[in-house]
Amino acid sequence: MTPSLLRGPLARATLLFGLGTVLAAPLHASEDLPRGYYPLPEEGDLVGEVYTVVADEDDTLIDIGHQHGIGYRAMVRANPNVSVWYPGEGTEVTIPGQFILPDAPRTGIVINVAEMRLYYYPPAEEGAQPIVQTYPLGVGRQDWETPLGNTTITEMVKDPAWYPPASIRREHAESGDPLPSVVPAGPDNPLGTRKMRLGIPGYLIHGTNKPEGVGMRVSHGCVRMLPEDVERLFDQISVGTQVRLINESFKLGWSDGTLFVQAYPYLDEKQGTTIQRVTEALDLVGASVDGLDYPVDYARLREVVEVPGGMPVALETPPEPKPAPRFYEQLELVTADASRADAETPRQEG
Repeated sequence: MTPSLLRGPLARATLLFGLGTVLAAPLHASEDLPRGYYPLPEEGDLVGEVYTVVADEDDTLIDIGHQHGIGYRAMVRANPNVSVWYPGEGTEVTIPGQFILPDAPRTGIVINVAEMRLYYYPPAEEGAQPIVQTYPLGVGRQDWETPLGNTTITEMVKDPAWYPPASIRREHAESGDPLPSVVPAGPDNPLGTRKMRLGIPGYLIHGTNKPEGVGMRVSHGCVRMLPEDVERLFDQISVGTQVRLINESFKLGWSDGTLFVQAYPYLDEKQGTTIQRVTEALDLVGASVDGLDYPVDYARLREVVEVPGGMPVALETPPEPKPAPRFYEQLELVTADASRADAETPRQEG
């Protein structure tokens, strides 16, 4: 989406320049598409763009991120030197709004837990360009991990009541914050205004009454969405919609003949060490360029894996500059040019 369309009461957008080969050329969404909607590329795997906004006096980093469809952790990674609670009027804030599409079938809903993002591929109308929608998520914390696997939507409820499971009621009671047996619909309901039950028993996609937790590992395993996002998604899907939950912390994708990588921190140490991450990345990149004459920048690849920043990075080695002529070669060229100019200058008689 073009930055001019992303202006809102929280910030005004300006393009982010000077990132060299780190960022892909942006794929702009059509001007009539809402936030988070992108044309599905016919060839390639990248959507969106990275840009900056200028903070207003009352903005927080969380508010700015939500205004542009980005969750908490992604905003903090993209703006390590900006205060979360008071960026300050006039501060430039980076919006990491470019994404490599997950390595999964582009149908239904795909939830990448490592990325804390949901991708929805609505059925394309005849003659219309296919699109993808993407939204930030809150996912399960380390002791209540969001499950992985393929499932479907089995139930959809507007303005749901919440019946806290016994395990959650026990946890709250132990911390001195007892819960009632039922929380009615309303502003105090943790499920927000929409609930979509998954075929995996006990797990939901739902809204929230605490949007600041979107983009963090804060839930008891369910998937939380911003209030406006969950309502928009709810209105487009139905019981039976396919849902894939994956944990893809390392994504590869092509755009205009260039290979890009997008990396996120592992959710926990059980997924491996840094050396194992680097080795796995090398294997995946090697498979992607197998049989191609492609100049992979392996030094940049290692940097991305060791310090995952969550933004697409180009893995193409820049061409080596031609060596400058040696001093005497330069002197010979200058002397030759001077001699030629002298010979071509008409001599005056007299």
